[in-house]
Amino acid sequence: MPFPYRLGFRPQADPAAMVSGDRYRITVLTEGLVRLEYADDGVFEDRASTFAVHRRLPVPDFRVLESGGHLEIVTSRFRLTYDRGPFSTSGLSLAVRGGVTTYHSVWRYGQEPATLGGTARTLDEADGPIPLEPGVVSRTGVAVIDDSTSFLFDDQGWVAADNINRIDLYVFAYGHDYTAALRALYAVSGPVPVLPRFALGNWWSRFHRYTTESYLALMTRFQQQGIPFSVGVIDMDWHLTDVDPAHGSGWTGYTWNRELFPEPEKLLDRLHDNGLRVTLNVHPADGVRSYEEAYPAMAAALGRDPADGEPVAFDVTDRDFLAAYFEVLHRGLERDGVDFWWLDWQSGPHSRVAGIDPLWMLNHFHYLDNGRDGRRALTFSRYAGPGSHRYPIGFSGDTVISWASLAFQPHFTATAANIGYGWWSHDIGGHFFGARDDELTTRWVQFGTFSPIMRLHSSNNPFITKEPWTFPAHVEQVMTAFLRLRHRLVPYLHTMNHRAATDGLPLVLPMYYRAPAAEEAYQVPNQYQFGTELVVAAITEPADRRTGLARVKAWLPEGTWVDVFTDLVYDGGRTIHLHRDLTTIPVLAPAGAVVVLDGAAVPGNAPVNPGHLELLVVAGADGAFELIEDDDTTTGAPARTRISFHQHSGALVVDPVRGAAEVVPAARDWTLTFPALLVSDPAATVDGVPVPARVHRDGSRTSITVDQVPATATLRVEVGADPRLGRNDVAERIFTLLDRAQIEYRTKTLVLEAATGPGPVALRLSRLQALDLDRDLASAVGEILLARADDVPL
Repeated sequence: MPFPYRLGFRPQADPAAMVSGDRYRITVLTEGLVRLEYADDGVFEDRASTFAVHRRLPVPDFRVLESGGHLEIVTSRFRLTYDRGPFSTSGLSLAVRGGVTTYHSVWRYGQEPATLGGTARTLDEADGPIPLEPGVVSRTGVAVIDDSTSFLFDDQGWVAADNINRIDLYVFAYGHDYTAALRALYAVSGPVPVLPRFALGNWWSRFHRYTTESYLALMTRFQQQGIPFSVGVIDMDWHLTDVDPAHGSGWTGYTWNRELFPEPEKLLDRLHDNGLRVTLNVHPADGVRSYEEAYPAMAAALGRDPADGEPVAFDVTDRDFLAAYFEVLHRGLERDGVDFWWLDWQSGPHSRVAGIDPLWMLNHFHYLDNGRDGRRALTFSRYAGPGSHRYPIGFSGDTVISWASLAFQPHFTATAANIGYGWWSHDIGGHFFGARDDELTTRWVQFGTFSPIMRLHSSNNPFITKEPWTFPAHVEQVMTAFLRLRHRLVPYLHTMNHRAATDGLPLVLPMYYRAPAAEEAYQVPNQYQFGTELVVAAITEPADRRTGLARVKAWLPEGTWVDVFTDLVYDGGRTIHLHRDLTTIPVLAPAGAVVVLDGAAVPGNAPVNPGHLELLVVAGADGAFELIEDDDTTTGAPARTRISFHQHSGALVVDPVRGAAEVVPAARDWTLTFPALLVSDPAATVDGVPVPARVHRDGSRTSITVDQVPATATLRVEVGADPRLGRNDVAERIFTLLDRAQIEYRTKTLVLEAATGPGPVALRLSRLQALDLDRDLASAVGEILLARADDVPL
């Protein structure tokens, strides 16, 4: 059976970028990225590695200087000094140039720079923080990826691990220009691919012994409840698991359990008809045993006699086995309707060839295989090391159900961007152990809605459920609202999906990417950028039982910010504690932000390009957003729609679609929602002709809807010149907080009088301080009182 996979890598660098001697070679890949090789035999490596696949980059400007037997290489980003001998701490160093001047911004060979962290292979059984592998950004300005032990790809697409006894380092010297460091990573390691659009919706996953009837009944009930899902995961019980102990365990399997799923192709057809894509869980480590339906064909493909009944061992280093693994084991199941595979490799990093990690092999070849015939490829597996971003999506493993687990996940997710890994999928709600905690589950679902992939999951314990209707009514309502919101976010998420692939910026980024020089940006591990327009501060600890509010520390950069859920307006340039009840979490947008949502209150399962779009527009500054839509293939061109807000004129303009206009509806309804802004008399035009606009005011916000705007036309909606965000109603918000607080009535009265009485804010705070309130109450009142400096006279 021929091996079918070929790679489009460009692994050999331009010789003009190289400075070499008998035993060393230095390649200046970019102005801030240099490759350092040393080999006693003078043989250097030009094949692609798991990490470095595109070394053929434009040659940057650099100078080579000779000084007293030392070699110096100088770019705009670094100065490298080398004594031409075996690499050593004294003989090889690199100083970062341009903006980072600390003592530690000089790296010496053998030192491990203290980076800001990358990610880890798995969160299996994690119950809180775990150590992270390094990334390519550092506060000292230098980071190192050691590629010395990575295995290699030849030009035929196969692998080798014969690069032993060689030093192969990639030194990133970008100072605090973290975005540039990340783009250099993608330049040499390959870009992040665009995910299929369906991957951005909700995933249903549960380790549970479903049947055809129970699974379809569950999906029907989700639909009846108005809870959309785009991916149906069927865990390992899809295949035979109760096997004769003579064959080993039942964890590995490729044969449908027809007692549970008598006609699997009909089940998958029904799910597809309902707008879902399907993935099955596979644990491939035990190979193919004689009881499997595919065993005779698998044995024959490998030239073996099926009659002997000997198991076909899993051997990912054997290209014949790997070809048969796809052609025999997976093709038939894919013909049944399986869309992609959940690779649950739990068997360590070792194979029959030292240095070749089976997880790497499975991720690489499964991804290539899934992308055949021009499809957008997708696989679902654990992280295998630097370069793994080329094979999304990441399965982060089986986490413990606990507040400590949840508290680590926002930091873990954001920090993964430092190694270019932007598409983590967590077990939202946790997998096992722990105790039932409805508040914890709700907060996890809220974080999941604003994480890269939203996948509900739980173990095979019958008491661990994630169906919203298994929770009290108030929890069910919140979970349902956020699951609907996730599908409403898909137009925004898919645009960020394209941005990650073309601009080298993951959906989720730590706050220090926005302001590397701000110390506060490093002190908010629960806070992160969610695309270009939003900042999220995940709540990961229980609420105070007296106020009913949970709190999170956040840092607001300079400018004006609006919580898109509550319309509370904040002045930035400070660190602040934010408090929220169970119905919401802080999701903040700066003035000028434009967030595109599906306009349906209850979107369907399949996240198609909608016929109705809603724009959340934050007034107060100019802003623009380019919506990107496509036909979800690798060959089709995207459609681009520029949306801009002009503060001076108060005009929101939607330009005609550019590019592949045929992939979007010929005409659309547009709803423009302005948080914290009441508009009295908006005016709408299409191609300059006045058109009707429906206006709806809800509390402190205004929504304006214009129906059936042609995709080829220009929509302009004016809300008045230089619109100003409304002032926070401090008295009403504090009254609402106190009204629900479980505290003494006398205290409520005193707090309200102190916070809303006459005098400047400083005097009011002094009155509050004199009341000796407990921390959480004082903090929550203070947040509202101090949200904006101009809400009350100073």
